[in-house]
Amino acid sequence: MRTYHCFWLLFWASQPHQSFLTPLSKRTSGFPGKEKVLVLSGNSRQDLHRSKRSWMWNQFFLLEEYTGTDYQYVGKLHSDQDKGDGSLKYILSGDGAGDLFIINENTGDIQATKRLDREEKPVYILRAQAINRRTGRPVEPESEFIIKIHDINDNEPMFTKDVYNASIPEMSDVGTFVVQVTATDADDPTYGNSAKVVYSILQGQPYFSVESETGIIKTALLNMDRENREQYQVVIQAKDMGGQMGGLSGTTTVNITLTDVNDNPPRFPQSTYQFRAPESTPLDSPIGRIKANDADVDENAEIEYSITEGDGYDMFGITTDKDTQEGIITVKKALDFESKNLYILKVEATNTHVDPRFLYLGPFKDSATVRIQVEDVDEPPMFSRPAYIMEVKEDVPLNSVIGTVTAQDPDAAKNPVKYSVDRHTDMDRVFNINSGNGSIFTSKPLDRETLLWHNITVIAAEINNPKQSSRVPVFIKVLDVNDNAPEFAMFYETFVCENAKAEQLIQTLSAVDKDDSYNGHQFSFSLAPEAASSSNFTLQDNRDNTAGIFTRKTRYNRHETSTYFLPVVISDNDYPIQSSTETVTIRVCACDHRGKMLSCNAEALIHPTGLSTGALIAILLCIIILLVTVVLFAALRRQRKKEPLIISKEDIRDNIVSYNDEGGGEEDTQAFDIGTLRNPEAIDDNKLRRDIVPETLFMPRRTATARDNTDVRDFINQRLKENDTDPTAPPYDSLATYAYEGNGSVAESLSSLESVTTDGDQDYDYLSDWGPRFKKLADMYGSMDSDKDS
Repeated sequence: MRTYHCFWLLFWASQPHQSFLTPLSKRTSGFPGKEKVLVLSGNSRQDLHRSKRSWMWNQFFLLEEYTGTDYQYVGKLHSDQDKGDGSLKYILSGDGAGDLFIINENTGDIQATKRLDREEKPVYILRAQAINRRTGRPVEPESEFIIKIHDINDNEPMFTKDVYNASIPEMSDVGTFVVQVTATDADDPTYGNSAKVVYSILQGQPYFSVESETGIIKTALLNMDRENREQYQVVIQAKDMGGQMGGLSGTTTVNITLTDVNDNPPRFPQSTYQFRAPESTPLDSPIGRIKANDADVDENAEIEYSITEGDGYDMFGITTDKDTQEGIITVKKALDFESKNLYILKVEATNTHVDPRFLYLGPFKDSATVRIQVEDVDEPPMFSRPAYIMEVKEDVPLNSVIGTVTAQDPDAAKNPVKYSVDRHTDMDRVFNINSGNGSIFTSKPLDRETLLWHNITVIAAEINNPKQSSRVPVFIKVLDVNDNAPEFAMFYETFVCENAKAEQLIQTLSAVDKDDSYNGHQFSFSLAPEAASSSNFTLQDNRDNTAGIFTRKTRYNRHETSTYFLPVVISDNDYPIQSSTETVTIRVCACDHRGKMLSCNAEALIHPTGLSTGALIAILLCIIILLVTVVLFAALRRQRKKEPLIISKEDIRDNIVSYNDEGGGEEDTQAFDIGTLRNPEAIDDNKLRRDIVPETLFMPRRTATARDNTDVRDFINQRLKENDTDPTAPPYDSLATYAYEGNGSVAESLSSLESVTTDGDQDYDYLSDWGPRFKKLADMYGSMDSDKDS
């Protein structure tokens, strides 16, 4: 006999039977009133279909946001093997088991311990099992079931942005798309109307509207003008529950800006403008500004100004200031008060970017009248021409008028004008001008060959106001006259061979003329009358401004005549005819049989054997320089320089007097006498040193006579004191060195100077005991003793 065991729960866990996975046949807003029981059983599929139920038994529904004080009851687990004796134990595992969901292990009751939020987790999957409490072995296979959190309307719609910004062109049609707003609801969209959002406009009517289902904002009013109002703030509400009473709602703000279109033409604030301009206003200078107002902005407000008509159409121009959109009126031609002092212009302002959609509003341009009054100013004189060109012949007499310049005061006063020449342009004062009538005349002779053009500047100034002056250039061209005779193009010096034959060409001549010839120069050549018959040469005119010199005889002798001077007359064909006589030098030279020159008598013709004039001059200059050098050297030798007081570079004292005089020994009585130190009375006041030239002679000062037994030390100290107090002494320290060793020397004095005042003989044998350093002295003085003994 087969035994069936059944574990009842609300749904089958982990059994994929079709009958338990079908959706609910009927959905209600509440739950069944009977207890939810999940039966765990091992019966066959036919047994599972015996009882009909109105919902799916594999899931529980639990209400979210439970506000009760007790645990929320979920359902009950039950096994058909549970006899009620407590032998079975129910175990729950899965999402939130033991923490969020707890089970009574004896009864199988499931409870929720915390408040659940569907938006945080909508579904919990758990597993249920019944085990034998004594053996711990499962009596039923583990079954899986679902707890779904039932949604309530606890979330209001939320917009994706807190503030929306949008813009549309002004004057847009009704229904023009502006922007779309979007709100989301966290509630379950599959259950009821908790997540069904409906849009509405709270602020912004009647200008804008919103579609309730899509959130699209559109224009609702025709011809919204930016110039009247540019910014709009619209408040949109999103409400769930399909907008029904009790639904939750959220709001957002939409800032809408109207962008500009060119729907306003430019307009001048006044119909007539007046300006004043001095007649001396420079060209392209501004004289005034006008502006047409345009309510539009940016490129829609850009204006182009133009002068359409008026009597000053060609005298003035107008341009647009791109920064200020003003029309700048400028001067195109020079103004003249005396000619016209009032101009009337018509100026037009036009938009550069016109929108064809708004042409029905009228022409996008405007016009105004501009009156320009020309003011009179004191102007400088004006010359009749911008420049003058004059011509004058170079042989014109002095003070001849060559032309006239004319200037007058353009003002109505017609002040008189005086003329002058700017001497910076005529430094040589070749020309002068009549200050009254402006006639220019010559003041110095002209020479075309020296200067062809003279460019001077004439100044015209008002007599009453010399500061008002103007200048004009005057170009004077000097015309040529035939006042220069033709001459050789170069200096001709040629030679003829001694063995030359008759009628032999030895030189071709050409000529030049400083004068200008319009038809070209034509020169004629001929021998001077005095040489035409007696000359040894003939001249042939080639009729092409050249001539040839030919020999007249067969042989020439350089010993008889070494040089021939042939006078040639050159004439031109201009009027008056000018001619000159030029000389051709012909030397007679020895030549070989081919006519090549070998030697001539003239030293300077080719490679002279002697010295040329240049070489002689160079030699003479060298000799003069050498003599001057010798004279200077001798003069310097005669000048004896005073010996400097300080010679040694190593001595750093202010002044060191060094006498490089070794003396002549005991027999020298002209240098230094040590006896003078012993006997101061023996000083010769007039005796001067002979080794240097004294610079200044001072009168000797008399000093007190020293006693006979005065020591040399006291004598030197006395002299030092006298020099320190001497006002005639030089303003620097002086060092005098005396050959005095002082008293108390063990070796006593070794100087031979004392031999003059010593009568007794001295013994110098002790020098030999002083070592090798004194050997030389011992030999010297020892030999002296031996000489005396001998």
